[in-house]
Amino acid sequence: MLELRNVVYRVQDGDTEKTILDGVNLQLNERFTAFTGPNGGGKSTLAKVVAGIIQPTEGRILLDGEDITDLSITERAKLGVSYAFQQPVRFKGLTVRDLVSIAAGKTISVGQACSYLSEVGLCARDYIDREVNASLSGGELKRIEIATILARGTRLSIFDEPEAGIDLWSFGNLINVFEKMHEKTKGNILIISHQERILNIADEVVVIANGKVEKQGKREEILSKSLAVETCSALTEKM
Repeated sequence: MLELRNVVYRVQDGDTEKTILDGVNLQLNERFTAFTGPNGGGKSTLAKVVAGIIQPTEGRILLDGEDITDLSITERAKLGVSYAFQQPVRFKGLTVRDLVSIAAGKTISVGQACSYLSEVGLCARDYIDREVNASLSGGELKRIEIATILARGTRLSIFDEPEAGIDLWSFGNLINVFEKMHEKTKGNILIISHQERILNIADEVVVIANGKVEKQGKREEILSKSLAVETCSALTEKM
């Protein structure tokens, strides 16, 4: 279970201090949890705080009862926390096979690497020896990054808008990857997304706005309320 206790994150904005996260309290224990909400609301910042990419100004973060607040991103990775960026990082001089091996924590065979790549819709023979550099498109990098997380098999996998850049790869395949990932690791998956098709696979949806948790609940409850609000707003505009 992931637990956040009064998590606050502030940054200096000129002469003033800006609050990005404002006392976030959450308990997440579902198979799939989705963070959604308006742009700039704090979703990605909160996910990065969980992964250890940035440190909170205040508050505590617990994973299965263990306080990981002061741990670095490397130390959290060793505990089984993975983070997939919205814009994956490029590594000049590193091949796709090297990257998947690093993620797996061991040298893996060509066959094993190909298996992970095939699961994310890539023809392994075309990618296994390619460098993870500018020659790859954003969508290709996104799929390769998801393959590395499959190879790691972590207890908490965080995806920042995983649907970005995969327009040529069906949402159905992406959802199947998440299903297989959970079956393999029995870990939790946290997805940041605006896409209804992604939200529809979540067991729980958390709406984050203005740095706070605005709503949290089962998918059916949160999405039905959101639809009702949108419908009401549309009718009001027409009046």
